[in-house]
Amino acid sequence: MARLSFGLVSLLAFISGAAPTLAQQTDAPPTPNGTQLSEARAATKDLGESLKSQLVGALKSGGPRTAVGVCRTIAPAIAADASSKHGLQVGRTALKLRNPANAPDEFERQVMEDFVRKIAAGADPVTLEYAEVRDEGGERVFRYMKAIPTASEPCLACHGSNVAPDLKAEIERLYPADQAIGFEAGDLRGAFTVKQRAQ
Repeated sequence: MARLSFGLVSLLAFISGAAPTLAQQTDAPPTPNGTQLSEARAATKDLGESLKSQLVGALKSGGPRTAVGVCRTIAPAIAADASSKHGLQVGRTALKLRNPANAPDEFERQVMEDFVRKIAAGADPVTLEYAEVRDEGGERVFRYMKAIPTASEPCLACHGSNVAPDLKAEIERLYPADQAIGFEAGDLRGAFTVKQRAQ
């Protein structure tokens, strides 16, 4: 099942920037084959571009409050479409959640925590991704994650430290348990996440 929306426009930075390099860990298992990586990258790119298109349109037509509603209602369908198109599960998750339905599993949490460490050490978050094939519930499963950085504009309008009071009230109405505030440009907002039975 594709993950539901967790934020507003933080993924706008995903489309631009340098080509990613696969994150390396000294204890990491062998990386998946090129076909799996290509499919995962294509799925996350499709999801990112579709969400960007919808959110930019909402921002132009009604501003951040409109975009919050669009993100909440349309993003799950976009993720489901991308999953169906590519034959895998694709969605988004975060360490600081807006929507609790997007809570990371242990693998996702560990990868994002590693992304945070790499960003703190100077890595460009646009370039961060990680993939492996692992055993889960008696099956070999391909897992892939791509970092979503926080861009200064327009992400901080909804995720920064100075969210406008009317927008903050709307976010709290839609997401009573919201944690996704206090970000600065360049922080890890979250990650695209892909899961597929290993080939």
